[in-house]
Amino acid sequence: MGKTLLVLAAGMGSRYGGMKQLDQIGPSGECIMDYSVYDAIESGFDRVVFVIRRSFEEAFHEKIIRRIEGKIEAGLAFQETDHLPAGYICPPDRKKPWGTGHAIWVAKDLVTESFAAINADDFYGREAFRAMAKYFQSVKSSATGQYAMCGYRLENTLSEHGHVSRGLCTVDSSGMLQKVEEYTAIQKNETGQIISQNEGKVLEADDIVSMNFWGFTPDLFAYLDKKLRAFLDHNLHDPSAEIYIPKVVDELIGENKARVKMLSSRARWFGVTYKEDKETARKAIQKMVAEKVYPEKLW
Repeated sequence: MGKTLLVLAAGMGSRYGGMKQLDQIGPSGECIMDYSVYDAIESGFDRVVFVIRRSFEEAFHEKIIRRIEGKIEAGLAFQETDHLPAGYICPPDRKKPWGTGHAIWVAKDLVTESFAAINADDFYGREAFRAMAKYFQSVKSSATGQYAMCGYRLENTLSEHGHVSRGLCTVDSSGMLQKVEEYTAIQKNETGQIISQNEGKVLEADDIVSMNFWGFTPDLFAYLDKKLRAFLDHNLHDPSAEIYIPKVVDELIGENKARVKMLSSRARWFGVTYKEDKETARKAIQKMVAEKVYPEKLW
């Protein structure tokens, strides 16, 4: 049974100040998503689809597609603000993408098998990819509502350089995800407490959060189409509204349409939310290269 990696890479990088998806992190010019693709190949994934904006296409072919040719089958899906379900017209003042739910939706015609969805600018670790690949071995692509998520310890997902948003996960005793609640403006205060400033909530270092490493079967796209239409019915003219995949999954769980297995992984996450995060990511990759986790030149 084939497995596809869907890489969400159409973000605008407003806090980072540029195209962080393609910024060089590794010793031979690799970006973070290079390591995700490498780990996916090592874990048995045989296809990758990148969700990008058309303005990225030339740079993507040069910096990503050309380098992985012969290593894994690759495709592109395009997330544009005017790529909406039939009957909806994008307002002319809409500038930002419609969110991760929409980003997955635009790949509906390219993904026909079980797939993992990840962010391009997050490093998830090979153990997480192996856990997801193992999960897919137990679930047929024709299954409905049987999904998975790799969760991460909250304290390991914070940035030293600014606040972040995270989906706080509630998991039952059988290891099934019960709820995902989005918290924003999360960072440590001067006393070391982790605070969600917008929600006014103190969070715990060991809380498990979503970093958008999801495992889905193709039936998700039918659910997602309905959710996107409902979202647009209420938010089409809100220039900042986005449909987030954790919110979609949370609703499907509440409607008894999905069961989501929380995968156990000790993999450490890091990412590049802010420009200052780049040096931290670079040092982390450098350490793993020195430890022979990755070759100095991936491709």
